[in-house]
Amino acid sequence: MTTRVYLLHPVLKAPGAAPDPADALAEGCALVRAIDVDLAGSAIVPVSRPNSATLFGSGKVAELAADLKAGEIDLAVVNRELSPIQQRNLERAWGVKVLDRTGLILEIFGERAQTREGVLQVDLAHLTYQKSRLVRSWTHLERQRGATGFVGGPGETQIESDRRVLDDKIVRLKRQLEKVVRTRALHRAARKKVPNPVVALVGYTNAGKSTLFNRLTGAQVRVDDMLFATLDPAMRQITLPSGRGAILSDTVGFISNLPTQLVAAFRATLEEVLEADLIVHVRDIAHASSEAQNRDVLGVLHQLGVSGPRLDEMIELRNKIDLLEPEERQATRNAAARGAGVVAGSALTGEGCDALLAEIEARLFRRRMIFSLRLGHHEGRAVSWLYRHGEVQGREDGEAGIDLTVELTEKEFFQFRKEFGIGAAEVRRTARAAQ
Repeated sequence: MTTRVYLLHPVLKAPGAAPDPADALAEGCALVRAIDVDLAGSAIVPVSRPNSATLFGSGKVAELAADLKAGEIDLAVVNRELSPIQQRNLERAWGVKVLDRTGLILEIFGERAQTREGVLQVDLAHLTYQKSRLVRSWTHLERQRGATGFVGGPGETQIESDRRVLDDKIVRLKRQLEKVVRTRALHRAARKKVPNPVVALVGYTNAGKSTLFNRLTGAQVRVDDMLFATLDPAMRQITLPSGRGAILSDTVGFISNLPTQLVAAFRATLEEVLEADLIVHVRDIAHASSEAQNRDVLGVLHQLGVSGPRLDEMIELRNKIDLLEPEERQATRNAAARGAGVVAGSALTGEGCDALLAEIEARLFRRRMIFSLRLGHHEGRAVSWLYRHGEVQGREDGEAGIDLTVELTEKEFFQFRKEFGIGAAEVRRTARAAQ
């Protein structure tokens, strides 16, 4: 039997910019639909003064209890974070299981994780969340377990035992994730030797990152019109307009009030964003809350430690313009044309993708220089490297060696010198900027 769910979106009178209640309710409904349940109904519930015990006032709690009973609801989802006490008290008052926003997102992640790394990260987030809610989850907390061995005393309570078991599991998972972090660091080090720059796609969940990833790489990663369709990161090579290569990384989507447990648990994955040479923010420009989503994404990036020049260099793709009305679509194109590092387009139709690739190349290979190099006839591997990674504009083979005129970025030149040694090439005259 399918679980019948009712979603409640509390609206608190709090200072600051709050999302539109209707948009927040719609997002909450989308989160519920992302798991295999039956959304029986939803409602916006004004809260004038939050109750520390139940969030809602006593009259509203009783009213909602009647509504949930009449609707034969199995699960009530409150679209905000609840304290363990609030969650426990609401379950007692309503007679149904209660889940808050954090718990719901964790449920989605638990269903979607496919790789071993993803499962480990979700398990760690789940356990960290559960640990703070033992007071709510267990009904046998008053029991005491007798001491074993030769040490007397009253023994430990069941909650202490359960918390210790969770602590042990958390420690084991963290150790396993430390191995993941080391493995990812090794992979990044290997990629730097290639050396193709890495471009990370970030954005609000369901903004179209995976559709764009598939469009640019020809891959077939999962694409669904639902929140958090992508959890496990994917990386593929793309070809830029000049023929140069880059690595494109698709990452987990962000969301408002992203649970801190998930940010911590998925840090190994999100470090790909920190290590990327360039970030592309895929933004759903057709969404009613596009501006609020933009603020949320920037907030998560700041939380990860991305700021300053990294944000200044970030490209913004204003995606899904195909969903706009013709006049608004043209206005979005015009605004993007006036903005630095802004591209308007549609990952679904392909509009703007060529302009995006050109912008990516301009950002990655901004400082292009002309180098005149002399290599020995025996240094064929170095010559081959220059043909693969640079643009060879001239070559002369003489008795003294091979003279090459090559266009490279400064980064590529230093990578070349690092790979083949100081003596592998003689810079015969001062490098000059490419025209």
